[in-house]
Amino acid sequence: MVVVLAGDSTPAHRAEVIRRVRATGATVAARSPELLVVGGGRPDAGAYLAELPQVVNVATLTAEYPLVAAESRCQEPSVVSIAGCRIGPHGFAVIAGPCAVESRDQLVTIARAAREAGCHVLRGGAFKPRTSPYSFQGLGLAGLDLLAEARELTGLPFVTEVLDVRMAERVAAVADAVQVGARNMQNYPLLREVGRLERPVVLKRGPAATIDETLLAAEHILAAGNDRVVICERGIRTFEPGYRFTLDLAAVTVLRERTHLPVIVDPSHAAGATRRVPPLALAAAAAGADGVMVEVHHDPATARCDGQQALSPCQLQELTRSLRLAAGAAGRTLNPTPADTLVAPALAANPVPVSATPAVEPL
Repeated sequence: MVVVLAGDSTPAHRAEVIRRVRATGATVAARSPELLVVGGGRPDAGAYLAELPQVVNVATLTAEYPLVAAESRCQEPSVVSIAGCRIGPHGFAVIAGPCAVESRDQLVTIARAAREAGCHVLRGGAFKPRTSPYSFQGLGLAGLDLLAEARELTGLPFVTEVLDVRMAERVAAVADAVQVGARNMQNYPLLREVGRLERPVVLKRGPAATIDETLLAAEHILAAGNDRVVICERGIRTFEPGYRFTLDLAAVTVLRERTHLPVIVDPSHAAGATRRVPPLALAAAAAGADGVMVEVHHDPATARCDGQQALSPCQLQELTRSLRLAAGAAGRTLNPTPADTLVAPALAANPVPVSATPAVEPL
């Protein structure tokens, strides 16, 4: 049984609900700010709890992921805000930036291009999981500092990946949202840790994960107390060798049926080639996704990570213009961007030259 609380419920309200739950002989198996999973108790427990004014709904669910299930919120989609960028129904968000943070010049140049293109959130990897131990692994904490500086200069909030339970709290203290990458989708200690953090989480589907496994991974985060989760479809591994991954856009429609959580799409990792990214991004918008996450580099030929699938700033401008039409066809509009007044003084005082040379050596 899932008990849905009103959005303006206070700690005292939640305490009263929990008191009534225990009075029925039931137990609270998991909780998030607005949801309680209740097990056991007498037959009339649901009706008894529904009497409380702060209880919006009481639902009996059979899904393995009761907190994530669409029924837990009466089929009402959730909205997750990343520093004011609302990801959810009606609007459409564009998250853009480099695969990896390489230098100050590189990052701020791309961040400025993302802002000029009308993007809403900056992405960039300070820590990079790589298949080869000899590949560029990111700048680490120095990259995190550069992301914070880029936010100050452009007004764009940023999302970056967290790889390690030991670093989760430190990353969350700086980032506006944290990403759990495809390789870590079933890293359950990490999922529980980001569930304890007060930051939105972008959870990427693993390359061999089913939709239910993805939703169960999200359930770990919500059960730990964090209901601000965005699910990201980024392609799955199939038998087709013609591209990097198979982008499963059917999953977007299925996820929207099964969960109240927002769903975005990363076409860059699936495409593996720049020319394929725009059509896949437009298809994602038309399929009903809540946003896209794309890789951008001001000089893809010199990128130290995934340059072959990165859009140039000009290509990003073209994509955002096209996304307005594709999102409109799906009954959505692109989200508003941060006010220009937030960034003009900072940019004027901190001009940044274009350079492909890293200013900070990798850790």
